[in-house]
Amino acid sequence: MVVALGMAEFEYLQRFVREHSAIVIDGGKEAMAEMRLAPLAGQEGLPSAQHLLERLRTEAFNGLHRKVLDAMTNNETSFFRDLTPFEVLRNEILPEVITRRANLRRLSIWSAACSTGQEAYSVAMMVREHFPELRNWSLFIQGTDISTAALEYAKRGRYTQLEVNRGLPVRYLAKYFSAHGMDWQIHDELRELVEFCPINLAKSWAPLPLFDVVLLRNLLIYFEPETRQHVLRSVPEVLHPEGYLLLGGPESVSNLGLEFETVIAKNVTYYRLRRNKAQAAGSGDRCLEERAEAIAGTRIERGVE
Repeated sequence: MVVALGMAEFEYLQRFVREHSAIVIDGGKEAMAEMRLAPLAGQEGLPSAQHLLERLRTEAFNGLHRKVLDAMTNNETSFFRDLTPFEVLRNEILPEVITRRANLRRLSIWSAACSTGQEAYSVAMMVREHFPELRNWSLFIQGTDISTAALEYAKRGRYTQLEVNRGLPVRYLAKYFSAHGMDWQIHDELRELVEFCPINLAKSWAPLPLFDVVLLRNLLIYFEPETRQHVLRSVPEVLHPEGYLLLGGPESVSNLGLEFETVIAKNVTYYRLRRNKAQAAGSGDRCLEERAEAIAGTRIERGVE
């Protein structure tokens, strides 16, 4: 018998998701929550989402709790989502960064909240398609998300016909993917450019290298103001001097007093970090050296709790 999600269970779910991910589930979304949790309940042999949440209450945090968090994480994404920010990245941001990094021949880009990987792979395709001079560079694209299920999907690099139909140019599909049954497998050449790992942005960040560009798009809108401030104040610590930050359309760094210069191109607002710290540049080089070693050898594992 299917049991509708009650108010007490929904309020517990709100507290649980907020505590472990900082994502706020607004009131009135009981039906949405039930729709997302009912399949998981069935997989666990439970008759309803309500029974699933009752079970969570009685157990210490475990894999089932993680599955519930994954189910409640908004994994909405697509290739080249919103398009214009990618045009700005290609035509404005990357040419300037490449010129500045020409001596070291290193480029690092972080796709934060990457979900199932389409944004990170979009960046990889853009780099290969429009910047052939970077083939001899040390190129590192980091994709992170709180959802381990989404990251496993991203690592696999296999997408359905519906997913590739959303935003992916046909010529890119033909050039960078191979048909695999009813799905499409991204080529290993691109998969090897991207490393995926879990990070909970709302908590203390594990050690990260410095990045030239951070894409943090369409996530902050799900956080409360204090969490948004924590995330935005942490970004400068992982950016090279004069590195770039790209947010989603309704998001900004306004009123935080951060050392960002606002730049507008093609009606897209993005941010350039101002820093006058010679030691910052030096530490960034060391971070990238360490990252190069990590890529070649030991993999850096990061927890999300």
